[in-house]
Amino acid sequence: MAVTLPAELMWKATAQDLRKDLDLSNEEVCSLMELTEQVKAHPSRFARSLAGRYLSLLFEKPSLRTRLTFELAIKQLGGDAVVSTGPVAEREPLKDVARNLDRWTQGIVARVFQQETIDEMARWSSVPVINALSDLYHPCQALADVFTIREQFGETRGLKVTFVGDGNNVANSLMLTATRLGMDFTLGCPAGYEPRPEIVSDAMALAAVAGTHIEIVHDAAKAVAGAHAVYTDVWASMGQEREADQRRQNFLPFQVNEALMAKARPDAVFMHCLPAKRGQEVTDGVMESGQSVVFDQAENRLHAQKALLLMMLS
Repeated sequence: MAVTLPAELMWKATAQDLRKDLDLSNEEVCSLMELTEQVKAHPSRFARSLAGRYLSLLFEKPSLRTRLTFELAIKQLGGDAVVSTGPVAEREPLKDVARNLDRWTQGIVARVFQQETIDEMARWSSVPVINALSDLYHPCQALADVFTIREQFGETRGLKVTFVGDGNNVANSLMLTATRLGMDFTLGCPAGYEPRPEIVSDAMALAAVAGTHIEIVHDAAKAVAGAHAVYTDVWASMGQEREADQRRQNFLPFQVNEALMAKARPDAVFMHCLPAKRGQEVTDGVMESGQSVVFDQAENRLHAQKALLLMMLS
């Protein structure tokens, strides 16, 4: 039997699913930050909060942090998980998969190649579907990232976050989430590697309400100037292997090295969602420097996902 949480921790997400970052309201993102802090500081208070609840974990892509932290999160909250790897709908229609899983478990976490898989799964599932990565969004990563920034600086409003590299799923989610918490966001990328215009438009609308600023530039030094956090990711994601050689040439001026980090604020932190290709998008010196918080980010995946599960499954 699940325990009753203290009244001040009784936050329930209004959205059925987390298909993309905007499924959580601004208020819910703020509440999740507070709940993540409580979960991290007092894990024993939540050890039986989701007893009797089970997750289906679906992984079309290999995973270390996402898979292990979701498995640990549900187990440390008193529940459990079952895992399936490989294509989600290879043997039967996706709508049939969804309606099987929702009979057996209380939530579905999926790491997939296409956003359409997440959307279709959510359409047919009667239990929450959580996007653990798609080609367009990585909301769970962004929640852990903004929590890490909050930990490092004690606040989020007034900070500048710079993402250097591809306008990919991680950049999309970070842009959509950081701006809502009062952070300015700059993307430094080669021409032709900007995020989808409709996602930038969504982020711009959020920024206008929050009083924050979004900028996309094609100069790495300009992008990181004055940044509190400098973030990067691999230049070629899974599924882009054929483009890897061309991408290495195009992205070389955007490598996060010691010289580039020196153009950010003296107290700036370096961030990476991992795994990192050291010597490509980031140097080993930056990864191992005192400015690097990449393993804090990795740890906080566990705590932020615990908070998310509490909000969506409790």
